[in-house]
Amino acid sequence: MNKLSLKDLPLKGKRVLMRVDFNVPLSKEGKITDDSRIVASLPSIQYVINHGASLVLMSHLGRPKAKHEPEFSLAPCAKRLSELLKKPVPLASDCAGEKVEKLAAGLHPGEVLLLENVRFHPGEETPEKEPEFVSQLAKLGDVYVNDAFGTAHRAHASTALIAQFFPGKAAAGFLMEKEIAELSPLLKNPERPFYAILGGAKISTKAGVVKNLLDRVDGLFLGGGMAFTFLKSQGIEIGESLCEASEIETAREILEKAKKKKIPLHLPLDFVISNGFKNEAEKKIAPSEKGIPSGWQGMDIGPKTIEEWSSELKGAKTVFWNGPLGVFEMPHFAKGTHAIAEKLAHSKAKVIIGGGDSVAAIQQMGLADRFAHLSTGGGASLEFLEFGHLPGIDTLSDC
Repeated sequence: MNKLSLKDLPLKGKRVLMRVDFNVPLSKEGKITDDSRIVASLPSIQYVINHGASLVLMSHLGRPKAKHEPEFSLAPCAKRLSELLKKPVPLASDCAGEKVEKLAAGLHPGEVLLLENVRFHPGEETPEKEPEFVSQLAKLGDVYVNDAFGTAHRAHASTALIAQFFPGKAAAGFLMEKEIAELSPLLKNPERPFYAILGGAKISTKAGVVKNLLDRVDGLFLGGGMAFTFLKSQGIEIGESLCEASEIETAREILEKAKKKKIPLHLPLDFVISNGFKNEAEKKIAPSEKGIPSGWQGMDIGPKTIEEWSSELKGAKTVFWNGPLGVFEMPHFAKGTHAIAEKLAHSKAKVIIGGGDSVAAIQQMGLADRFAHLSTGGGASLEFLEFGHLPGIDTLSDC
């Protein structure tokens, strides 16, 4: 994509307004449990500092209801960024308004200011409710940089609408460029065989990308909670397993499309099932063809599935994986996700992990450095593969 890069901007003496993705997981005590998104933004931040500019950072955290909610404050992120940069990073009390404008105007070259959560304002997610919000944000910088790939699929004020206020001066940050560079080959000419593995809970959020991938892949593997809707669509009993009744017809359409295109679509051959949604629940193996009995629910792919999928994936040259294959947060139901991750980690294939919980599982296993790319955006990576572009990228200046 021929978009302006951070490297193309004249920075000396300028004030850079940068959208980052600091939507990090927090413990009940409000401490960051995984700072990888903050770390991923460091190259762009350090570049701005090193080139004589001041920097105003904006991000969201969680899903506050368009008002100031202390548990969604970016204070932990300001603290962690300060530690990483080894310099003070003050947190503004808001992200728009006169006080914030004065703080931004008072920055010296090399100084960094983090704005408070942009989602505390209704104008971030629903611009029509607060039309002046985006122009207030735009006042805080001379140039604009979007380095938040994880939110690039949202046409929000700070991710897409704001670029119009910076004609010829709205650029992609280094993380954004890296994500585009890693994911774009999957749209064009991936080395084959190219396989996709999709897990996670819902088919409703992934139906579009599943249909799109069937035009590109040499094989598709579907696990996680979404697999049960596919089984149900074939008349197989699934007990108390997760099922989206409204998506049963969609599942049938996908199966039919795969059949017509002669693309192998692999559903689990067996499951680890339990009689309760907890780690200590009784568990046993259930073959898919016999279904899951009443009172039981599928929690992970079973040993036959692990064996078959591992064998099928052996010859892969390119793999895209988004979504865990079971309830990996519970140790007794993490084996499937872990086994396939181990298999891919030691394969010769180029493996791209499409953000979200799959990345969390990979990091939990200490395998992060064994994969070609771990995307910082789950939903964004899926939508990029589905549509080939995203609002937060489209609005950046062309080079």
